Amino acid sequence: MYIVRDIFHLKFGHYKDAKTLIDDAGRKNLLPQAQHARILSDFTGDSYRLILEEGFDTLADYEQHLQTSMSGYEWKQWYEQFKLHVDRSHREILKEVM
Repeated sequence: MYIVRDIFHLKFGHYKDAKTLIDDAGRKNLLPQAQHARILSDFTGDSYRLILEEGFDTLADYEQHLQTSMSGYEWKQWYEQFKLHVDRSHREILKEVM
């Protein structure tokens, strides 16, 4: 299994607004429909992070997910609002070995 983490470093004071948008995306089924998915927030370390974690059996499954889930008009509109609250982001792709 491959674990993909999209880590969003939020602007100071923007957590509430970003979390509201994440909740809205969940209600509208705009969030990933991966085999394993969860949303995390920082407890220690860098502050004001939202982390979207997804699990996929193969990298091909992940690529297919990117092509379908992020191409919709409603998702693009949502993302335009969400990214106003993001200072920077990065992605980790990890392979589960045990």
